Amino acid sequence: MAARRVVPNVQSAAVQESREFYGLLGFEEVMNHGWIMTLASPSSPAAQVSLMTRDKTAPVAPDMSVEVDDVDAAYAAVRDSGAEIVHPLQDEEWGVRRFFVRDPNGRVVNVLGHL
Repeated sequence: MAARRVVPNVQSAAVQESREFYGLLGFEEVMNHGWIMTLASPSSPAAQVSLMTRDKTAPVAPDMSVEVDDVDAAYAAVRDSGAEIVHPLQDEEWGVRRFFVRDPNGRVVNVLGHL
């Protein structure tokens, strides 16, 4: 299993203002589901930040997202380690399979793969 991308998720009550702020740093909107917006650098598309008001299907908003090439293998490894699963492995309507886990620092990590 390999990590493909890591994206900080910034909880925000000021999404549009944040979009404008990160635009000053060269980021452009590449995804917007209403509750989460992802901004990326046009010259380096893997450089991303997501702004979210809440999570659509999970009880908490994650602090970061890690895209992996095999989310089922990641889930098995994390579960077997005894780490706290915060949101179960499931397919989401927007085309990802994901779960949330709490890291040793208490941060919630959204681990996902695209369907």
